[in-house]
Amino acid sequence: MIRQTSVSIDGVRSPVRESGPQESREAVVFVHGNPGSSEDWVDLMGRVGTFARAVAPDMPGFGKADRPRSFEYTVAGYARHLAGVLDALHDERAHLVLHDFGGPWGLWWASEHPAALASLTLFNVGVLPGYRWHKFARLWRTPVVGELVQLVATRRAFGMLLNRDNPRPFPPAFLDRMYADSDRGNKRAVLKLYRATSDLGALVEHVAAKLVPLHVPALVLWGTGDAYLPAKYAEEQRRFFDVREVRLMPGCGHWPFIDDPEGAAEPVVRFLRERLGAAK
Repeated sequence: MIRQTSVSIDGVRSPVRESGPQESREAVVFVHGNPGSSEDWVDLMGRVGTFARAVAPDMPGFGKADRPRSFEYTVAGYARHLAGVLDALHDERAHLVLHDFGGPWGLWWASEHPAALASLTLFNVGVLPGYRWHKFARLWRTPVVGELVQLVATRRAFGMLLNRDNPRPFPPAFLDRMYADSDRGNKRAVLKLYRATSDLGALVEHVAAKLVPLHVPALVLWGTGDAYLPAKYAEEQRRFFDVREVRLMPGCGHWPFIDDPEGAAEPVVRFLRERLGAAK
């Protein structure tokens, strides 16, 4: 069963989904990206909650979290917020499951809390040497143009663009939910975040360099049809982490856990069971 609660970090409220034993201080921590929310992880959280504690916050500007103008919409700002969430939940050790911008946020947090990092599960994200922004990011990063793109994004256009870039159509409920979350505050957060992040590849590589000596156990899953983060980066993760498996997922795009829930769940559950068992 998935429970819902919320925490407030420096006055910024984040709803949190939880499953599994509440008393555990070791948690599988799911961090969404853009567009996204904790609801992205409901299926996986239900499976993981049968053997471990799992938590997933809505990060500021996304899902049902607060969207204050004063929040620092940078990778560092989100990492600090994630640290506050885990402190508020009394989670002392984290198995991070990261997707999209959740990757940089989570890796920055890990670089500042290395003793708390237990493992990494990377969905279509990781260290991205030489990465150049995708087409939508380039538009969002351009003043005036980004605002206009956000202004004209109707539900129909939103769904059409995402489906056009994905190997298979998304479930309509998934698109409806993401579009419903894209209010004015969310759009402002997206523009601020992308404009504050000029060279994502260099930023993440710098952060990950601090983690290399830890030989962090990692699982990498990557949809081969990702139009935004190319699957060529999947094997690159072996340079930075103790990668136990790279699972390429044909027929899947940027959200493989949505495109193929069963195919994504099997290696994730197996990997996390092994890691949680090793910790006992």
